[in-house]
Amino acid sequence: MRRSTLVVGVTFAAALALSACSSAGGSAADSASSVPSVAVGSLPARSGPVGSAVSVGSAVSAPGESVPVGAAPGAVAEIDRAQAAAGMVASAPEAAGTAAADRNTITAQGVGKVTGTPDVMTISLGVETRAASAKQALDENNRITGEVITVLKDSGVEPADLQTSQLSVNPSYGDNNTITGYQVTNSVTASLRDIASAGTVIDAVGQKAGNAARVQQLSFSIDDDSALRAAARTDAVKQAQAQAKQLADAAGVKLGAIHSIVESSGSFPAPVYAAADAAGTAAASVPIEPGSQQLSVVVQVVYDIAQ
Repeated sequence: MRRSTLVVGVTFAAALALSACSSAGGSAADSASSVPSVAVGSLPARSGPVGSAVSVGSAVSAPGESVPVGAAPGAVAEIDRAQAAAGMVASAPEAAGTAAADRNTITAQGVGKVTGTPDVMTISLGVETRAASAKQALDENNRITGEVITVLKDSGVEPADLQTSQLSVNPSYGDNNTITGYQVTNSVTASLRDIASAGTVIDAVGQKAGNAARVQQLSFSIDDDSALRAAARTDAVKQAQAQAKQLADAAGVKLGAIHSIVESSGSFPAPVYAAADAAGTAAASVPIEPGSQQLSVVVQVVYDIAQ
């Protein structure tokens, strides 16, 4: 009779099941000469971790290898059951992770709002000059722009708060699309941190630049809004806590621990713009009123539901 060696890679539990059914497999093989018998050697006297390779007879295989043709039906059934059990054990951590993710929570949101008074005024001053040649117009513009910057510095504006921009040189056209001269414009942007004296500064610029001066834009802002933002954040969290309690009471459950707190982007204080006449100089004793600005913070709080 021909003998075959069965190589099986299973867990330690599967190897024990294989040993138990080896005799039945041998008997079935003896009764039918057309089916080769399976010689299953005794299990080695050692133990190993679940999932390690097990030596059956004289060969060692890794878990997951197929069973050769000729294996006893009972042995194959036991191996299939052992492999299925191993698969269930492997999927247990995944099931635990899914259960942890499917937690019962209550999500609430609060919006904190505070109001502050602007303490910085940003002004954009334009200088416009015209002449028959581009050089003449540019030279005149450079002179007046320099005088404007000197006035601003003498008024207490720091160099870091001054910036020139939007310099342009363009031809002026007359009839028949002919060039009649050149126009040069330049802008000086200054941040005035003493709003109370801002009107006086604008007056001084207008007197120095004359008809070449243009007040293009005024805006107000809050230099350091960290304290206001902290107050708005505190208010937002309190609102979210109150909302979560209302939701829990309405649902007949109790709030557990806070699972997460997230601050989403709220509204930042946008500059407040004041109207200005871009075609003329600043009027004497320019009135300046900064008004107020509102800042908001949005907070989302997630609570666990107490079990």
